[in-house]
Amino acid sequence: MNSFENLGLSEAILGAIKELGFVNPTPIQEKAIPVLLEGRSDFVGLAQTGTGKTAAYGLPLLELIEQDVKLPQALILSPTRELGIQIADDLRLFSKNILNLNVVNVYGGASIDDQIRKLRRGAHVIVATPGRLLDMIRRKAVDLSKIEYLILDEADEMLNMGFKEDIDVILSSTSEDKLTWLFSATMPAEVRRIAKNYMTDPVEVTVGKANTSNVNIEHQYYLMNNRDRYNVLKRVVDYYPNIFGIIFCRTRKETQEVAELLMKDGYSADALHGDLSQVQRDKVMRSFKNKTLQLLVATDVAARGIDVDDLTHVIHYNLPDELEFYTHRSGRTARAGRSGISIALITPRDERKVRDLSKKLNVEFAQVKVPGGEEVCERQLLHFMNRIKEVDIEENNIETYFEAINSELNELSREDIIKKFVSLEFNRFMDYYKNTPDLNMKSSTQKRAQRASESSDSNEDRMFINVGIKDGIDVPRLLTLIHKQCGVRGKNIGRVDLKGVFSFFDVEKEFTNDIVKGFAGAVVGGRSIRIEVSGDRPTSGGGDSHRKGRPRGERSDRSGSDRGRGGSDRGGNKKESFRDRKRKTSDSPRYSERKKREA
Repeated sequence: MNSFENLGLSEAILGAIKELGFVNPTPIQEKAIPVLLEGRSDFVGLAQTGTGKTAAYGLPLLELIEQDVKLPQALILSPTRELGIQIADDLRLFSKNILNLNVVNVYGGASIDDQIRKLRRGAHVIVATPGRLLDMIRRKAVDLSKIEYLILDEADEMLNMGFKEDIDVILSSTSEDKLTWLFSATMPAEVRRIAKNYMTDPVEVTVGKANTSNVNIEHQYYLMNNRDRYNVLKRVVDYYPNIFGIIFCRTRKETQEVAELLMKDGYSADALHGDLSQVQRDKVMRSFKNKTLQLLVATDVAARGIDVDDLTHVIHYNLPDELEFYTHRSGRTARAGRSGISIALITPRDERKVRDLSKKLNVEFAQVKVPGGEEVCERQLLHFMNRIKEVDIEENNIETYFEAINSELNELSREDIIKKFVSLEFNRFMDYYKNTPDLNMKSSTQKRAQRASESSDSNEDRMFINVGIKDGIDVPRLLTLIHKQCGVRGKNIGRVDLKGVFSFFDVEKEFTNDIVKGFAGAVVGGRSIRIEVSGDRPTSGGGDSHRKGRPRGERSDRSGSDRGRGGSDRGGNKKESFRDRKRKTSDSPRYSERKKREA
């Protein structure tokens, strides 16, 4: 493997990065640094999040800056203030041995007057978010005409966040002679457009395949009912006692709600989203980076500035809609050569999305069972035992009390002490997980296999009949028709699925021949009846259904009379149409209250 010494960097830079623990360059650093040090060409660097892109452009940029020129020579655009702050901090660390080199941050949420004053004192490098920089340009508070190097960091993310027009204005405000360096994790069409319109014959370096995920990330998903989402999240967190990760939510509201629930339940968690002030955001990020916070609940946008190398897990509370967002999310873990786990909490309707992600990212998604209460308790207990084994004993501090402790515990055996010690720590935890329900759901494939198995073992046959809802048939009428024609009672009929012009029903196998014979040549309402044994088994939804065990006279909530045209009931009375009853329902107080709750 190459070393930083062979890349052409100065002793000042090498000394600084050596102190930071840099040993060998990452692939993107190894390929980009020699090209960028020449300072002759535009550049496009494609590499996954967490592969060291900041150093890939930051180290050669610092070598090219002329310290004696007290004008902005380089502009770095970042999608978020957090990432901008991180970039500026990294550049200051890289240049600690270079005298009088000034890096200024320009971002929203902080005093613009203070930032203007810092720029006027002299800035060699400006690290800015598009929105605040555009504000400065409009105020004529910054001059970008002498910029020699423009770096677009996380270009795809800036476009995802809607900065396309801002970037166009900013780029048009810079010198035509500048060099543009573009770094991105993915290369969508809009990023290609920027490269085509604002760059000249760029050198392009790709590390790994485009739109693929870090190979050190293990991708998992848990299949569950939507109502169990938060409880599944807690199971996952409890199953990994050493978890240090980010939980991604779709909206600011959901982010705050999940964080508050976790804190209320005793977890070390907090929220990061756009509704927080800069002071609040900085406080949360300090706690997370110092590991006084175990779980960070964040939106996609707010998390863009998180640069923490040792995250163990990323949890997708809901899957994002865009491929790029999943790539950036999962890329928060497994950084700097480490491994990590990306976990998605999904419902059956998300299975197709998981398959699409798997195909497009060329990664395997493993379905993992939601751990049961016993499994969680076992993991927590073993974790506790390991902590006991690894704890440092302060002999001098404890020796004073050791005799008294021995005296108190003298009557207890070693086994009793262990049991009591564990019980003291875990009684409440174990009580919580005692008799907890199974939160797993079967996948569509597993459900099909189960239905096939149930079909082969079933004591019922599935029957097809060519009458349905449009013939005025509902469940009670169909049961009455079967009894009248064949003498088979409703108690011997299983599930009924009513469709438009046909229906399915289950019947105990000993009555199958009676039903076929009973309907032979039958005519109902001038229509010849066709009935046969069907291979289809009942599926959820798609029609009105009846389960064996409902009294024959009781209507299904979704009987045929509730759908489509009106008709007559058994007594010949005119029935209300579905539209009329819907209008009445929508005017009722209970309906109004329900709609408010849903909203």
